[in-house]
Amino acid sequence: PPQPPPPPPAHVPSRAPEGRLAPKAPPLSPADSAPARAPSSTPAPTLGVSVRDNAAIKHFVLDTNVLLHNPAALFVFQEHEVVIPFAVIEELDTFKREPGDIGRSARECIRHLDLLRQQGRLVEGVPWADIAPHKPGSNGHTRKSGVVRIDVGDHPRPPMLSDDRADNRIIAAALAMHDQGVPAIFVSKDLNARIKADALGLRTEDFENAKVDADRLYTGHMTIDVRGDLIDTLYADRMLPLDALADDLTAIDAAGDTYRRDVFANQFLVLKDASDENHHGLARRLADTDHVIPVTGPRKPVFGILARNVQQTMALDLLMDDEVRMITLLGSAGTGKTLLAVAAGMAKVFNEQRYDKLLVARPIMPMGRDIGYLPGSKDDKLGAWMQPIFDNLAYLLSTRGASLEKAGHHSAHSGQHAESQSTEMRIRKLVDAGQLVLEPLTYIRGRSIPHQFMIVDEAQNLTPHEVKTIISRIGEGTKVILTGDIGQIDHPYLDSSSNGLSYAIEKMKGLRIVGHVTMSKSERSELASLAASLL
Repeated sequence: PPQPPPPPPAHVPSRAPEGRLAPKAPPLSPADSAPARAPSSTPAPTLGVSVRDNAAIKHFVLDTNVLLHNPAALFVFQEHEVVIPFAVIEELDTFKREPGDIGRSARECIRHLDLLRQQGRLVEGVPWADIAPHKPGSNGHTRKSGVVRIDVGDHPRPPMLSDDRADNRIIAAALAMHDQGVPAIFVSKDLNARIKADALGLRTEDFENAKVDADRLYTGHMTIDVRGDLIDTLYADRMLPLDALADDLTAIDAAGDTYRRDVFANQFLVLKDASDENHHGLARRLADTDHVIPVTGPRKPVFGILARNVQQTMALDLLMDDEVRMITLLGSAGTGKTLLAVAAGMAKVFNEQRYDKLLVARPIMPMGRDIGYLPGSKDDKLGAWMQPIFDNLAYLLSTRGASLEKAGHHSAHSGQHAESQSTEMRIRKLVDAGQLVLEPLTYIRGRSIPHQFMIVDEAQNLTPHEVKTIISRIGEGTKVILTGDIGQIDHPYLDSSSNGLSYAIEKMKGLRIVGHVTMSKSERSELASLAASLL
């Protein structure tokens, strides 16, 4: 039988290794008005940390919501130890029966733990290198393997954590390690849990493996001052080498160093004449080539819609380009991102017949319950949830019914002209013909989606894993558009930096078949614009 590990060192390091901040000071003494720890009749268990007894090793105690957010979180802490309190295992067992992505994440995490169990005893710590989805050193990465350990101890809790709740037991496990001098770090997506742990002297962190910097998120466009003759050359030659803009792309950083700004594939450049403010142009780098092309916008309305500002012109340019297979549109309410996407989809499917059908999907889980709890039949349930999409369809079809008639989409009663039909009848006819599909993202897993114009609305409520699942469903000849507003997130464990839309924007930039535009000007109405800027 394995020998019991030696007791951990009593000394608490004054500074965490690798330049990390030092662990927070322990709670104040009773003389300083902080509550004292409650005595416990159960002796504190000896923590099995000697396996990783190394000054450079940290010990990350994971909350359940981290594993539900990303089951692969077990394998992203490199050479450090990941500690899973037993209360987390119990919560995973409860959540595994849940429908949707929460249940899927719980089951996937349990499968990871079961594979680790077959490699060794989890209570002693098991290296994950052999079973991780992305093994250390693969794909050019130099990550080191860490250890996953389950903490089965029944740790004493201070009076303020006396309630027998899973959150309190998880924090108590991290607190016990901290009290024994182990550099424990509590990782949670729950703000309140982090606040409680921090108040008890624990070092706490959000799970930031799939986070991006929302304040510096890629916008898809850049404004530069250039010589007037370069703008004239761009429109005269219908192209302009990037090298001709080298001097204008030069900038100075905060440290005073000079650098050249990158121009990513399909990024837009707003060119302004440095000597004439009325002389300007708009260009886009054509895929991953070494030149930019002029952008003039569609010469005629796109299903009756014309761009009202330069950012909408950029969006329509990408939406109508069949070579760009994935587009992300980010903007606040009223910027036109969903309307432009639907208009472009209807033009491509119904008028140009470039794609077989228009598929519009929205996430459901942020509402907290599946559509089965809504009243009525499946169509009624979907109608209530997809109403914002119906609003855009109704607006586009209300005065543009003749567009469908010209495209050859006649009613079964061919004598009835499209203009005389109600908007609801036109939408119903498109749905019945299979050319317009409206459905929640709940039913997209396991599908393959070829030759379709697919719009995913409210994508800011998706996790990075869910966005990956959606994009991996895309078949040959399909174009996918993700739209959303990272300022309006309903998901309890997502924010402007960790949601799937922001993650996709940052990770997919620079690819030749991907484009992005951040839209900031509201065009819904004067009142909506004022509300967006003042309220």
